[in-house]
Amino acid sequence: MTTTERDTAPSVLREAEHTSGVLRRPYRALSIGIVSVVLLIAFEATAVGTAMPVAARELDGVALYAFAFSGYFTTSLFGMVLSGQWADRQGPLGPLTAGIGAFAAGLLLSGTAGAMWLFVLGRAVQGLGGGLVIVALYVVVSRAYPERLRPAIMAAFAASWIVPSIVGPLASGTVTEQLGWRWVFLGIPALVVIPLALALPAIRRTAAGPPDGAPAAFDPRRIRLALGISGGAALLQYAGQDLSVWSLLPGLAGAALLVPSALGLLPRGTFRAGRGLPAVVLLRGIAAGSFIAAESFVPLMLVTQRGLSPTMAGFSLAVGGATWALGSWVQSRPRLEPHREPLVRLGMLLVALAIATAPTVLIDAVPVWIVAVAWAWGCFGMGLTISSTSVLLLKLSAPSEAGTNSAALQISDGLSNILLLATGGAAFAALGGGAVGSAHGAGAATGANPGAFVAVFALSVAVALVGVLVAGRLRSSATHAP
Repeated sequence: MTTTERDTAPSVLREAEHTSGVLRRPYRALSIGIVSVVLLIAFEATAVGTAMPVAARELDGVALYAFAFSGYFTTSLFGMVLSGQWADRQGPLGPLTAGIGAFAAGLLLSGTAGAMWLFVLGRAVQGLGGGLVIVALYVVVSRAYPERLRPAIMAAFAASWIVPSIVGPLASGTVTEQLGWRWVFLGIPALVVIPLALALPAIRRTAAGPPDGAPAAFDPRRIRLALGISGGAALLQYAGQDLSVWSLLPGLAGAALLVPSALGLLPRGTFRAGRGLPAVVLLRGIAAGSFIAAESFVPLMLVTQRGLSPTMAGFSLAVGGATWALGSWVQSRPRLEPHREPLVRLGMLLVALAIATAPTVLIDAVPVWIVAVAWAWGCFGMGLTISSTSVLLLKLSAPSEAGTNSAALQISDGLSNILLLATGGAAFAALGGGAVGSAHGAGAATGANPGAFVAVFALSVAVALVGVLVAGRLRSSATHAP
């Protein structure tokens, strides 16, 4: 055996063990169960996003289109903090169960809404459930899996988006066209039975109860800060959509609530990209906010500006689920662990390029399939980045702080989504984006100013480029030196 073969063989064996470990007997039921929870969330995100343009037009609420997305993230902020406190004290089982129930209730409320404000309210209830669920899942991973298996289970989370990303938009578009958009929302709650049957018993056996040692003390201050950040975000969104002199008052009140609340809930040094945990938390928000704010407007742009059907508009993003999972799988390779910073920097660069490419379809000579190609690369970059921040967060967290730090990561994610959706939505409305509500079919391009879409994507590109810089500060000062 050569020197190269001796060096390679143990590495190959370790990598095989790393990949299959999450499905071995001690972890099999738990892994299948929690991946099923992520699968449910994935179906909701891909299916609902496709039906959203039709729902907004039928409810005469295109001007509030951004609220349908940002309302979800607003309430999820409170849910995240509550879940972190709950899980650190009593374990993740309670917040996970409550979150799945709220998630399903919100879908039912949106599906039966007769006005846009009720639709947005349903999305807000979904957000509360989603915030409870996502933090609880991170605590499950922190407690139930050793550090060497965490990149693999994060990659499995990403892989669970593949089928929903391909089937979800196509199924949602078909249901929307044949039966109506309401059935997209009313049909998804039936999937709740799957994660309840698979995840909860496994979690009860392996990750229930308080952490080893003394459980974290309940911190009522963090709950007050969570209410402040959610209320402040809601006021800022309202001010951004109103666009009148009277909106200054709620806008200032929102900022006064949100800024100190965010400073109190996120790690010290987050907003100056302090090395280590603060930079990880900040980068998560930058990546998620820039990408989701842009992606939220892609189906609307394709439907109203290029005359695509809801099915085709949603399907243009479907391949992204596979490439996102591929990026997450790549970052989970043990051999690439020492190169995590360059991987994340590459991921953010791909995200910026994808967002910058998408609005080129506003030019009639550019084929619409360019969006699918660009979004495939962008999702690959997101797979590298999002999974890496999750792995780094758990690596930098003590067991008794896993819930609180996971909540901070998700707060950064959700808050960035809210702020960028609110800012982008305000620019979209100010530049005549609300006029798309009166346009249908192939002639939709005459009913709106394409510059409204350009403004949304330009903002997201600028934020993603900041993420390229922040990606160089993920290692703490103690580990950064060679």
